[in-house]
Amino acid sequence: MGAEGFTPEEIRKKAGELGPWFQNIDLRGVKTAPEHFLGDYPNMKWKKFAHAVPEDLSGMSVLDIGCNAGFYSVEMKKRGAESVLGIDSDEDYLKQARFASSVLGYDVEFMRMSVYDVERLGRKFDLVLFMGVLYHLRHPLLALDLIYEHAASGLFVFQSMLRGDDGAEDIEDDYPFSESAVFHRPAFPKLHFIENSYSGDDTNWWLPNRSCVEALLRSSGFDILTNPEKEVFICRKGKRRWIGQ
Repeated sequence: MGAEGFTPEEIRKKAGELGPWFQNIDLRGVKTAPEHFLGDYPNMKWKKFAHAVPEDLSGMSVLDIGCNAGFYSVEMKKRGAESVLGIDSDEDYLKQARFASSVLGYDVEFMRMSVYDVERLGRKFDLVLFMGVLYHLRHPLLALDLIYEHAASGLFVFQSMLRGDDGAEDIEDDYPFSESAVFHRPAFPKLHFIENSYSGDDTNWWLPNRSCVEALLRSSGFDILTNPEKEVFICRKGKRRWIGQ
């Protein structure tokens, strides 16, 4: 059913059936999460870094990892991306995404898949989005390595919740065994482990500080181009430094 096939009441009814929604998406006047605790999320965040993503994605392929209800997938299609694939491990989110893109009239493909399975896609993408996923993963560095190896070929848009010190830290390439004071510096890269739950969500496993995110990205082979929003890093696939590359 195309966008013109839905009446406002049908949209409102179906959106209610598919709820609750984490992403507040405007479905032709029907808001999916109008009472979101973060406000008009993720649109309010998107507006802060949209200028840093190419406005014209014509001819480009896009992979949206952890797409949720498809907000960013649709935004990439609006910019003319030739193909957009959104993946998520939660089928309920994918049902929302398929409905939302259909109502809005955008041709986006959605597939149930974990980030750990991106090799199965057998292709690489011009632009990869990895928004709000890292801290939900038991094995975050493995996920970044797999994206680098099997999914990314160009731009990489990364976002993570950050906690701890916001400062940058000049890290030496090596430290002697006797050095311990450096680990007490507030801005030294830290990945805080959440054993049980954070903010009522037991899938929140890791909370990095800013310098940790930057170090993780560099270690995984991504060159940071810009940091247009506090939690968002626009990167390009570069070269890995570590020996096992």
